[in-house]
This record gives sequence, C-alpha cells and structure tokens, in this order.
Amino acid sequence: MKLKLYQIDAFTDKIFGGNPACVVPLTDWLPDDILLKIAKENAVAETAFFVNKGDKIHLRWFTPEIEMDLCGHATLATAHCLNSILNYPNDKIIFETLSGDLTVLIENDLYYLDFPSRMPIASELPEIIKKSLNIQPKEVYKSRDYLLVYNTEQEIKNIKVDSQTFDKINLNPGGVIVTAKGENCDFVSRFFTPQASILEDPVTGSAHCSLIPFWSSRLEKNELNAIQISDRIGKLQCKNRKDRVIISGKAKTYSIGNLWTE
Repeated sequence: MKLKLYQIDAFTDKIFGGNPACVVPLTDWLPDDILLKIAKENAVAETAFFVNKGDKIHLRWFTPEIEMDLCGHATLATAHCLNSILNYPNDKIIFETLSGDLTVLIENDLYYLDFPSRMPIASELPEIIKKSLNIQPKEVYKSRDYLLVYNTEQEIKNIKVDSQTFDKINLNPGGVIVTAKGENCDFVSRFFTPQASILEDPVTGSAHCSLIPFWSSRLEKNELNAIQISDRIGKLQCKNRKDRVIISGKAKTYSIGNLWTE
C-alpha cells in the first residue's frame, strides 16, 4: 500500500527548528502494529495518522514505541498539513482523539490549539529520577508528567540526564518536565522521556497543558509566552482558560513524499 507522508516542523517559523512530526493521511485505519511500524521507521518523536470523517478528523499519535494519549506538536503539524497542503476548507478543525475533541483555529499563519488543562499537584520525586539528574529541583509536582521547578533559566540549560539511570523507570505515556521563570519570556522548559528512542523532546505541546495553569497561577496572569529551550528551540504563545489551555504556534513543511507498507 502506498501512502503520502508529510514531515513538518512545529512550533517554529524556520526549517530545522521546533519539533519535527510526520503526518500520514489515511482513508481507513490500518492495524495498530502497522501504524507503530511506520512510526518507528519514521524515527521522529511523533507520527500523526488521521482519517477525515467529514465533520471531524479522527487523529491518533504514535511514538516509535507506543500510542500517545495527547501530542501537541503533531496536532499542530496535522493542522498545518490540512490547511497549507491539503486545502482543508475551514479555518476551524475539530480533531477526535483519545483526549476528547480538540479544536484548532487558524488565523493567518498561527495555529491555536484548544487543549485540556492538567494542573499538577505537589508530589514526591521517584529516587530513580532524582539520581538521574545532575541538578535537583526546588519543587516537585505531577499530573500526567512530573513537573520539576528550578530557580533559574540557566539551571534548566545546565540540566543533564543520565539516561542509563533514567531509563530504569517507565512513565508511559508521561515524561519529566523541568521548568523555571524565563529571562526573556514568562517561563522556559525542557522535556525528557524515559525508555524512549528520543530522550529529549524538542518542543512538547502536551507538557504545556500542565505548564500553563501552573505558571498562570504562580505569575497571576492568563496570557504567557513560553520557550522550550532544547537545541532546536520552540516558541509558544499560551492562554489559561480555567479547564482548558490555548497553545499557539507556527509550522513549516520540511518534506513531502510517499511510503509503502509492503
């Protein structure tokens, strides 16, 4: 079977920036093992598969290891693919997903993702994660992901993770967010996933489902600018809306091609 394949850099306005995702349109769902094999072959953090059902787009996300419950950058990449390549007729896209219906609004070249809010609560850090970090956090919280709060942006930049130790814990489908107030934005973050082929995710939209309500409460403001300070850098404009968050960003198409499943 021959399928189209689009690779898109999300949360960036430049090629080789942000977070790359592959997008594969389908007419009908293939077996899950085939979807996982495609994601593994693509070797990026997430591959998004979608089926256009008319009023909604059924969307699923796969890492090279598992199916995810929520992925921001691959949702943005899919919206960009539909809007800029596949001539989707509306500036509002409703995705049917494992995390419920997710709406993306398109204005000019910005994509506004309406995602669930996941306020983290105070927690204890597992010893394995603690041992894997070269700098210890001052506060620990948890929702889907562990959220570790540090004193400065420089500390976030200096964090190193011992992957051999880190990979002894399984947080599927979660990971570890490290965050601090930003020097030139409201907050910065990085994101790490144990037992994954890609240790550090360049830009993690789903992590901001927790980062936005957390920093909105702490900074007492509902509109925030965020930077994920991985090597590729991701910029996100964020709004806190009680039980929802709005995450917006740009995207650039990197490549268009084909894949074969046999």
